[in-house]
Amino acid sequence: MTVLEDRIEMADADANTERLDEWFERLERMPVPEGYRVEIVEGNVHMTPQRDTHWIIIRRIVRALEDKFGMHVKAFSDVRIDFPGHENGFCPDVALLKDSAKKDSTGHWRWQDVVFVAEVISKGTAANDYGPKRFAYAEAEVPLYVIADPYQGRCSIYTDPKQGDYAEPTKVDFGTDLDLTGTVVDLILKTEEFPRD
Repeated sequence: MTVLEDRIEMADADANTERLDEWFERLERMPVPEGYRVEIVEGNVHMTPQRDTHWIIIRRIVRALEDKFGMHVKAFSDVRIDFPGHENGFCPDVALLKDSAKKDSTGHWRWQDVVFVAEVISKGTAANDYGPKRFAYAEAEVPLYVIADPYQGRCSIYTDPKQGDYAEPTKVDFGTDLDLTGTVVDLILKTEEFPRD
């Protein structure tokens, strides 16, 4: 890249962040029903209800990360992180950041520090998790992306992002351990208690 291309890319990212800040400020003032999660995917606002099934899977993943890395691990749920692409203000179900991660000058966590993302499928937003969000995570070079799908009773493990996508995922049925050794999290994730919808 040339210096000019770098500056154009930085200006675009700043404008994206400003637009997303505006959107999220407006959304905070709106009467979003309690128990709903809001995020922006490719400039479109998505609101989805939180279900107990959804939360149980998220909690088990976060607990596995805490068991592995300790209680001070930078693992978040439903915290806004702006990812590459047009107006992608995602709130991943689980995001693990590098130990060295710090918020940027606008008070946001940086996508460059994300090393693992897990999304739990909701019927209304499944297409986002398997499509635009997967591509954005790959573009951001997030080394490990896991989708837990309680409707199919299966997890999809995506690794090795290249040129804006991941290779074919490894699919593992609920009840079978997810072998994530050799990845950035280096653990075995138990799924026998992942509930199904």
